[in-house]
Amino acid sequence: MSPATINNLSTVQEKKNPSPGAAIEPSSSAISEGYASGPNPNPLPKVFQPLVLRNYTAKNRIWVSPMCMYSSEDGFVNDFHLSHYTQFAIRGAGLIMVEASGVLPEGRITPNCLGIWKDEHVDGLSRIVDNLHSYGAIAGIQLAHSGRKGSTIPLHLYGNRSTFKSTESEGGWPENVYGPSAIAFDELHNTPHEVSIEQIHSVQQAFVDAAARAHKAGFDVIELHGAHGYLIYEFLSPLSNHRTDKYGGSFENRIRFLTEIVDKIRQIWPQEKPLFVRISATEWVEGGWSLDDTVNLASILYAAGVDLLDCSSAGNDPRQNIPAAPGFQVPFATAVKNQVSGILTAAVGLITQPGQVDEIISENKADVVFVAREFLRNPSFVLSSAHALGVY
Repeated sequence: MSPATINNLSTVQEKKNPSPGAAIEPSSSAISEGYASGPNPNPLPKVFQPLVLRNYTAKNRIWVSPMCMYSSEDGFVNDFHLSHYTQFAIRGAGLIMVEASGVLPEGRITPNCLGIWKDEHVDGLSRIVDNLHSYGAIAGIQLAHSGRKGSTIPLHLYGNRSTFKSTESEGGWPENVYGPSAIAFDELHNTPHEVSIEQIHSVQQAFVDAAARAHKAGFDVIELHGAHGYLIYEFLSPLSNHRTDKYGGSFENRIRFLTEIVDKIRQIWPQEKPLFVRISATEWVEGGWSLDDTVNLASILYAAGVDLLDCSSAGNDPRQNIPAAPGFQVPFATAVKNQVSGILTAAVGLITQPGQVDEIISENKADVVFVAREFLRNPSFVLSSAHALGVY
């Protein structure tokens, strides 16, 4: 489906009607101005106004965050994934980000994570994209490499094992876990091998090849997973990156692994398609990656062609002290938005109430919200939020 078709909401509605009870879209002319006819408030609450992303238009600003489902074999999509992601599109999410997908087999977190490291994965991913498009949603996918946190057990096994390590007999790859330095996350994870310069370049090319496959599958957006202690973030952080070559040491060197990936992807990813990066804006550990680092990086990424910074936090060091509370990560998105002109930001983290999303967007604390667990509890979160805010 072309960008023009995606942007034409009336065409999307003619192609496939939403399920009973789904919100009726305002006319394309009304929504372009943030207004709607009939019983809807005028203007619409900003969270239900459209957002332009290069050649694409998201119909609202409540988006589905990437969430690992641990339901794949050999990286392939199955009927679970098709049903799982389609339900959010049917119920009105503006953009749906498919979960972290390994750019290499050892780039998965667990043996049951999705993959995009081979051409055979494309057909299954295309089925998801087609369904999301048919209900008027923008389709995104998160490209990821687990780094030193790879070859671990799926979440549902946590608490049943004395370690997070997944063995070869379970489909793991304990001898092929690597990171910027040979420093384990903790004693429950594998100790990684330090990657060589040649390996760094090979992994960077794997991200580029995965982006090409995402385009072939029809995705509108890709997001690079640079958060939560996975490979890209391991390079960013001075706590996990003790290298002394051009990929370690100074801030400029530690961000090089990511910025080179962005530059390479922007050469092959169509200019009309948006590029996102998810970042852990702080490690919550003294001496680690900080919000100031994130703001500086955001400016560099925006200049390199990144459209949106998805602002999460933590995940790279077991000493982290996270002050978890509703919306506790929103200030990170706000800081980047206020200090880096032009870049869009997404707020994430314990966002569960319609009033929260309305406040975040209406008060310009972020441009969009990525909602995670609340969508698992309530797949109709967009519709219930619309009802609470008087939008029908």
